[in-house]
Amino acid sequence: MKKLLEVLKKAGFDGFLLMIAAMILMAYFLPKPGMVKEPVSLEEIANAGVSLIFLFYGMRLSVEKLKAGLSNWKMHIVVQLTTFLFFPLIVLAFRPLFVNNGYELLWLGVFFLAALPSTVSSSVVMVSIAKGNIPAAIFNASISSLIGVVVTPLWVGLFIAAATGDFDVTQIVIKLILQVLLPVIIGISLNSRFGAIAEKYKKQLKYFDQAVILTIIYTSFCKSFSEHLFEGFTALELAGLAAGMMALFFAVFFCVGLLSRLLGFSDEDRITVLFCGSKKSLVHGTVMSKVLFQDSTITGIVLLPLMLYHALQLIAASIIAQGMARRKEV
Repeated sequence: MKKLLEVLKKAGFDGFLLMIAAMILMAYFLPKPGMVKEPVSLEEIANAGVSLIFLFYGMRLSVEKLKAGLSNWKMHIVVQLTTFLFFPLIVLAFRPLFVNNGYELLWLGVFFLAALPSTVSSSVVMVSIAKGNIPAAIFNASISSLIGVVVTPLWVGLFIAAATGDFDVTQIVIKLILQVLLPVIIGISLNSRFGAIAEKYKKQLKYFDQAVILTIIYTSFCKSFSEHLFEGFTALELAGLAAGMMALFFAVFFCVGLLSRLLGFSDEDRITVLFCGSKKSLVHGTVMSKVLFQDSTITGIVLLPLMLYHALQLIAASIIAQGMARRKEV
């Protein structure tokens, strides 16, 4: 068993991915706890957890470091345009294939994934393994998260009403400000006092983030399974979705790599662009789904492409990063 876990870890799997799978199975076989309303629901606990995630995230953001990172502006622009423009445009081009054939919700989930910011921790880890520009990776991942608070809802809001018939702009903006933007701003303002403490306990905060994410996944899938929303999808269709997510990752990865070479980036900067530009944040995806999708029964389907992409990007990026590191050691 120990050897099996070591092999899985080298391939990019970790305990958190296994816990995600466990939450989905638990939601399928034991959905009632996720739907209990009294005395307090797991959904309400998750809502509070969302605000705390962004509060602690803001608390670890140093304004001075963000200002210092602006110097390498060409690389930052490539990463952010890839994350928030190139990704969504690729998925948008395939929308006609999904409209009016029963797959529009699934397409919305893929587009939601495409509009999300880059992941923070794993991007930095992969850049570190591949021996890239680590300070630039930290800066890009942090900036991406801040930009995503505004850009992701704007992108997704264009299509939520068409797919679900339910998109109240005023209500969404208010929830976004109260649950996401305000906690980030408060956290940044507290950085000078508590930033060092938040950084010291970042491992414990990571576990807190994961607990909130698992709670959101569990409650979302409880509702989706109770409404039988997955019964229309065959195993072949889900396998096709996974293959599509893998194709999306490599399409972005290779296009960004080619652009980096054309722009004459150094090896270290190119590695940073590759990993920061091709990855998407499960943390932001799960917590933003609580804000953006009013019909919580569909959230399981909307999150499905993101969870597949998250698992596959970790596996692929881990293998690629280790390969890059080995080539540099030769």
